[in-house]
Amino acid sequence: MYIGGTQPITATVEWAMAELLRNPIIMDKAKQELVETIGHEKHIEEKDILQLPYLQCILKETMRLHYPVPLLIRHCTDTDIKICGYSIPKHTSVFVNTWALMQDPENWENPTQFIPERFMESELELMGTNLNFMPFGSGKRICPGLSLGVRMTSLLLASLINHFDWKLPDGMAAQDMDMTDKFGVALQKAIPLVANPMVSSRG
Repeated sequence: MYIGGTQPITATVEWAMAELLRNPIIMDKAKQELVETIGHEKHIEEKDILQLPYLQCILKETMRLHYPVPLLIRHCTDTDIKICGYSIPKHTSVFVNTWALMQDPENWENPTQFIPERFMESELELMGTNLNFMPFGSGKRICPGLSLGVRMTSLLLASLINHFDWKLPDGMAAQDMDMTDKFGVALQKAIPLVANPMVSSRG
């Protein structure tokens, strides 16, 4: 349970930071929201998260593109069933491929691009009420760690953005960053992100 509760959080933050470093305009917009809403010197608290809608869009888009649990927990059919013409026998193990759902070009415009703004005017939420976007599952079997995981991920990412300026190692261009993933307890970057933090000069 400890690994399952920590690796998805760290993987999500790593993917988010990688995407922000590849998209400096989005990083700047996130910084601006934090400065205008919270201020540079203040430590970010849980109550501040609801005041950061663009940060939440960044997290949603990160989970859509790089959600660390691409297959929801296994279920087993308790009877023979037919769905969309497919016969599924009793006692069949069934997985929901959320990775495919959240990158389906029939439901998402430019699905492989990192565009947090797609969530700005959207009613899609993390509770899984729309089956096109359900990183934590849906219904009575939704992930019990949703609330804690979102709060921890939001606080960590907001703090990293607000208190530091970031740059890639010398000689590395943003477009050269390897975004390949590898499957494990969580879907992580195959090559870990390396970035240099500098204390933010913003007052």
